[in-house]
Amino acid sequence: MMLRIRSRDGLERVTADGAHITVSQLKSLIGDQLQIPLHSQTLSTNRDLLLAKTPTDLLAFTDLSDPNLPLSSLNIGHGSVVYLAYEGERTIRGGPAVTPAGSFGRKMTVDDLIARQMRVSRQEKSHCDSVSLDRDCANAFQHYVNESLAFAVKRGGFMYGTVAEEGQVEVDFIYEPPQQGTEANLILMRDAEEEKRVDAIAMGLGMRRVGFIFSQTVMQDKTEYTLSNAEVLQAAELHAESELQEWVTAVVKLEVNEDGGADVHFEAFQMSDMCIRLLKEGWFETEIGPDDDPKLSKMNKEVVVGVKDVKEVDNDFFLVVVKILDHQGPLSSTFPIENRSIRATMRALKTQLDRAKSLALVKRISDFHLLLFVAQFLDVSSDVPALAECVRLQSPVPEGYALLLESMANTC
Repeated sequence: MMLRIRSRDGLERVTADGAHITVSQLKSLIGDQLQIPLHSQTLSTNRDLLLAKTPTDLLAFTDLSDPNLPLSSLNIGHGSVVYLAYEGERTIRGGPAVTPAGSFGRKMTVDDLIARQMRVSRQEKSHCDSVSLDRDCANAFQHYVNESLAFAVKRGGFMYGTVAEEGQVEVDFIYEPPQQGTEANLILMRDAEEEKRVDAIAMGLGMRRVGFIFSQTVMQDKTEYTLSNAEVLQAAELHAESELQEWVTAVVKLEVNEDGGADVHFEAFQMSDMCIRLLKEGWFETEIGPDDDPKLSKMNKEVVVGVKDVKEVDNDFFLVVVKILDHQGPLSSTFPIENRSIRATMRALKTQLDRAKSLALVKRISDFHLLLFVAQFLDVSSDVPALAECVRLQSPVPEGYALLLESMANTC
């Protein structure tokens, strides 16, 4: 019979003849196999034993205090966990000395315990109260993945907007970086120079990067999971990169309705605090094999889920649902969108500027994708944010920028 012994040093194992052995015999086995003197051992089936700070605290744990008590009388059997507190130092065979900590050494805090063993549980409340998507930019994204890509390959983009003090996120435009989408994966081939222009536009608009949006393909078996292990890993990496507490991950998917037709659905989540911590501290197994179960994320060492030590965690443990809303923002999304199969051209710029000439020029250029196209011909540190600020304030476009836009449009 194998028993798991959890102490301040982590999880170890001892081998016994069977559940008929007594508490005294178990202590002898722990002494022989784990090198912990019998007189310093306190055993219990109660995990709170690990939180005991003084000898007086230990006296409260009496379930395994009778040396003649058979383990079977407490339903302790193969694979059961027994908690152990002990005084002093020990030497682990083949390992370094373990210094005193916990019950009779320095005080062990909750943070110390968590650092020794990660516990994964569901996070009930998100840091983001809600996310509202601008109707035009959301429609432009879903229309492309639905009509042009037919949900056959994945597509993604970065969401930009604002975050209110109360945690509400508003998304007003979506930037689609260079990428390669397949049925199962989304590879972002990010362009640092282009992202500088995007961020300069966002700064002028009084916005920032607030999340990531991607589509799932029709071939994914989404009845088995909400996000796949690869999607969890990518979403967590981008969330961690942002350092934004309210960062949102949005998913666009095709679902069968009651009439047998297909409807496009938007869902929004935050990756849990524990998910981001596990990622930053290197617990995620980042190599995903073709035979791996997509609904489980693999860890490179054991974590605790419920009362079990596991190396595979259900992806849903890492998701916190966010309420999703919509609004009509200040920008349009009619200009050709970057990094798609149809490229933006000077002719497209002329068409946009010639459309609705009765409107002020600032109204006609109030489109993120147009601003990004124009930004490649402007100074990213001064001209780009200045032109974007005109759009934010809806103020007249300075004559120099107006002449430049007209000149560019007339080169087609």
